[in-house]
Amino acid sequence: MDKIVITGASAGIGKAFAQLLAKQGRGLILVARRTDALEDLAKSLTRDHGIDADVITCDLSKPDGPASVLKTIDDNGWTISGLINNAGFGQLGAFGDQPLDRQMEMIQVNVSSLVSLTHSLLPKLTVGKDPFIVNVASTAAFQAGPGMAVYFASKAFVLSFSEALRDELSPKNIAVSALCPGATASEFAASADMEQSLLFKNGTMTAEAVARTSLNNRNKDIVIPGMVNKVSVGMTKFSPRGLTRKIAGWLLR
Repeated sequence: MDKIVITGASAGIGKAFAQLLAKQGRGLILVARRTDALEDLAKSLTRDHGIDADVITCDLSKPDGPASVLKTIDDNGWTISGLINNAGFGQLGAFGDQPLDRQMEMIQVNVSSLVSLTHSLLPKLTVGKDPFIVNVASTAAFQAGPGMAVYFASKAFVLSFSEALRDELSPKNIAVSALCPGATASEFAASADMEQSLLFKNGTMTAEAVARTSLNNRNKDIVIPGMVNKVSVGMTKFSPRGLTRKIAGWLLR
């Protein structure tokens, strides 16, 4: 059975993807750092839905993380039909005030590991059934973000990369979609020290709603869940970039 790889699968949007795909009877390869959380999720999905759910414990903030994922897949002879690059994190705070190593880890997870996994698994996707790639970007991808400069820039990369990859892989019938959620109820806000920011105080979508919207529209190039998020992204297309930066910075306070 072809399997779908989900990174950052232990919580939040990644976990929601896993639960929804398991309901569809899809085999899964769950990737994250926390072995206990992954194994608990895999057991529950197998018990409730009768699907094969395999676990790969991996820290994608390390340069050798993607290679270890590929080796495990190869060693087990698993075939792949989908890749959901969901792993990622942010950190609230001015660029100069944040430790450099933490911000470089952010680039590694949000950008470098995503690119490396996509490149490594692409040959396997070409032989899968109805193959697809979902790269989780963000509404942050559409403007710069004073107070989260590296995070916003990393998601802009994911969006641009996904759009170009979509056109390159279209002749091979591999669907590529960039998922661009806004504030979502997950562990992200706590990890990024953003729970008290205006962005999250103004309301969030559930991780399940975000993941469901993505799966229902995975043949679209850009998926923005929620009307509020669609409107906010639409406004960036017509507003001066200086203004969108100020609004982004205000929402992060």
